[in-house]
Amino acid sequence: MQKPLCGLTLFLGGLIFNPCAAQVDETTIETGRADLELIQFVQSVVDSNPRVQAARSALDASGAYRDAASRPLYNPELSLDAENSDTDTRAVGISQTLDWGGKRKARTAVAESDRLVVEAEYLAARWAVTVELLDGLAQHQTGLERESLAEARRALMDDFASLAKRRFEAGDLNQVELSLATLAFMDARIQKATAGAALAEARQSVRNLTPRSSPEQWPTLPAQMPELPQSATDPQSLVLALPDVLAARRQVETANATVTLRERERRPDPTVSLAGGRESGESLVGVNVTIPLFVRNRFNHEVTAAMAERSQAKQISNDVMQRAYARLTSAAERFELSRGAWGDWELTGQSSLTSQTEQLQKLWQAGEISTTDYLVQLRQTLDVQESALDLRQALWRAWFEWLWASGQVDAWLGQGAL
Repeated sequence: MQKPLCGLTLFLGGLIFNPCAAQVDETTIETGRADLELIQFVQSVVDSNPRVQAARSALDASGAYRDAASRPLYNPELSLDAENSDTDTRAVGISQTLDWGGKRKARTAVAESDRLVVEAEYLAARWAVTVELLDGLAQHQTGLERESLAEARRALMDDFASLAKRRFEAGDLNQVELSLATLAFMDARIQKATAGAALAEARQSVRNLTPRSSPEQWPTLPAQMPELPQSATDPQSLVLALPDVLAARRQVETANATVTLRERERRPDPTVSLAGGRESGESLVGVNVTIPLFVRNRFNHEVTAAMAERSQAKQISNDVMQRAYARLTSAAERFELSRGAWGDWELTGQSSLTSQTEQLQKLWQAGEISTTDYLVQLRQTLDVQESALDLRQALWRAWFEWLWASGQVDAWLGQGAL
């Protein structure tokens, strides 16, 4: 009868005082930032991620488009003219269309605004991959501990099922209690299989981003959660710096620049030609100026459309800002609620769980509770531990959501920008 109790104490002791949880980086606790191993792992994964590399290529392309837009609109044209008739004529001319309306400057402004939009989208892509990776690591870490807990549950229920069978054969238990112990053991095996499947799914979420690394190479998250920084009290400045908000605001700037471009495209550009040659042995010099007449099409509708798109961009920007503010507020609330519950668990939950286990052991040894009652309460004790694991994973998820909603992903990783 003593053997299962010793096993129970060892299993719960290992679960409550987890060696991984005990190895906390003091610098991480004080600064509220991730440790160096986690930072290096995240950076290497993000840098090599195809989505991030695609976003980077798009950023490079937008820079090239900006450079192309800054070049002159029109190239000079060379003309050669030769005529053999009563008089032989030979002439060479060059013509150049002038950007009289400042279209080149307007096009450059549009392209630069587009580049800034893509730059914000590139940063958003990096953050999205980073948060996805961190969330996957949290799932994997929780899955490992949940599998350990499930294995402890299976071993304990196996011991109790064997004990119940011996007591049943000795006449100390009835058939109902024996069946309950057997069902508890089968339930523990099912939960062990379920925990293993959940762990495999968690590993897949990480392998989606780093398929060539093994779980042994994945870093663990800090055991102690950071607190919301003082900057969390100024949500407006945080929201304005978010990539989504920046991209929406840049879209407004692009729309403004497009309106200016469409207005300048309504201005005709003259073409100046200079020609020289000889006709019947005499030198000829000619100057020609042509100006297109925007009579049949004054290009008014293009300006109207650009103004409507500018209005659309402004409304979209306002909507993005409103949603970003709401997301930040909700993320902060969820994190504080989860952190408060986790703090209560750290202060009283773990010690209460240890006390409950010790008290159950004494009562069972003294014969004051039946094996069935002991089994039921033991299951409840393990269920509480599993709920604590779920709470910690929810807390990490709430923290990552706040990092994304507040734009503090790089700050938590101790970097200006990944």
